[in-house]
Order: sequence, then C-alpha cells, then structure tokens
Amino acid sequence: MPVTSAGILMYRLREGPQVLLAHPGGPFWRRRDEGAWMLPKGELLPGEDAEAAARREFEEELGMPAVGPLQALGRLRQRGGKWVEAFALEGDFDPDSLRSNLFELEWPPHSGRLVPFPEIDRVGWFTLVQARVKILPSQAELLDRLEAGLTQGG
Repeated sequence: MPVTSAGILMYRLREGPQVLLAHPGGPFWRRRDEGAWMLPKGELLPGEDAEAAARREFEEELGMPAVGPLQALGRLRQRGGKWVEAFALEGDFDPDSLRSNLFELEWPPHSGRLVPFPEIDRVGWFTLVQARVKILPSQAELLDRLEAGLTQGG
C-alpha cells in the first residue's frame, strides 16, 4: 500500500500571493535548489486523519504550530508513488525562527557514524512564479490549486 503524507502550504498575500516552501536537510539535498523545495509534510500515523498529521508535521518541521482554518488542496501522487494530502493555510512565518526536528543518518556512507541533520534546513517565501521553479515538480500542481482557490475567492 502506498505511503500517505499530509502537509501544509502556508501562504500570505503581499503584492500577490507568496508561499512558504521548505528545503530538506541532509547531505543528499545540500547542493540542490531548483526543484528541491517542498511543503512541510510527513507520514500519517496509524489512525491519524490528514489534517491532524499536517498540523503535527508543520510544527515538528518548522517549530511553530499551524494555527487557523485549513483549506483542502486535495491529494496528489508524487513521482515515487507516495500520496500527499495537502492543505493551504494563510499565515506568516519568520524563516529565521525555523526550529526543525532532527533525523540521524550514517554519514559518510559506510562509516558507522550516525550524524544528526535537520529535516528542514531552511525555509523561504516565494512568489508563485519563483515557487514553480523551486518546488519539487511532483508538488507543483499544489501551487496551481492554491492560485485557483485564491482567484475564486475561496
């Protein structure tokens, strides 16, 4: 059964919409920029609903609770087969206040040494045009859905 994750695409309206994207931490992503950013997201726990998982992951990965009403952006399937249930949240976040949780990885490979890395090493605000270049291609549709919802006033 494919893994399902849930996440939040935070946005703010400043001379047009801007979205908050997260850059994954760890050595694999260190030198990647365009096409590497994503919405903060993570796997649903057994019995957990998508909205609760999205709020939990947002707080774990950014260090700030996701407060306010969520707007469903629907599900999409990422290239690797994982399903993502996404929500939009109007809000603001200071990228300098990022406090991500950590994961351990054997680094360098085959060294036997576990090194902690932040799940998210940085976040940034991007216009929709900028975000379409930065975001993982498999999540770009979420930007279109957000833009359509904002255009319709919803």
